[in-house]
Amino acid sequence: MEIPGLVEITTYDELREVVPEPLAAAAGKTRKELHDLDRQWLAASPFCLIATSAADGSCDVSPKGDPAGFTKVFDGSTIAIPERAGNRRVDGFGNILSNPHVGLIYFLPGRGDTLRINGRARIVREAPFFDEMVVKGNRPQLALLVEIDEIFHHCSKAFLRSKLWNPETWDPEAVPSRPRISKALERQDADLAELEQYYGKAYEEKIYQVKY
Repeated sequence: MEIPGLVEITTYDELREVVPEPLAAAAGKTRKELHDLDRQWLAASPFCLIATSAADGSCDVSPKGDPAGFTKVFDGSTIAIPERAGNRRVDGFGNILSNPHVGLIYFLPGRGDTLRINGRARIVREAPFFDEMVVKGNRPQLALLVEIDEIFHHCSKAFLRSKLWNPETWDPEAVPSRPRISKALERQDADLAELEQYYGKAYEEKIYQVKY
């Protein structure tokens, strides 16, 4: 697509003409092992995003959530994330099979700062620690084992700009509901009333009952 007046950056030097070198505190904040503060964060976090890229460059970002502390910490450089049944697309896991590098961002509800972890992942189908990941009777069938390459905390500027945690900015009705989106884009032949029932209260009640 041609956009009139567009000026593209194509080299690292051009990028640095716009964005100066980071301050020493930012440039040197990456670590290779978990600090006790990182462990506290993981113990309190109920949600993370996992970014992956296949060998061909195709990308995916998948949300993962469970009760706070769902990420198991083995030692200073190894963690594991349980996988619950979802839509069966396994986009991220498929990427990992050809490129093990992953990027994780851990959130704390109400906090603007985040914890970021970059590392290499393996897909595990069975391990003794699965017994420690049972939630409401659901034992995961898969888990992601991540060897940490670097870890650091990220500031809250994006959250402050977006006012993400400010309830006064929330407008869940700004776009059509999930059932209506599904009807328009994914399940055109389905009855809207049935979709509304499917995504209703029973949907939440069954999220730990489903297996692959």
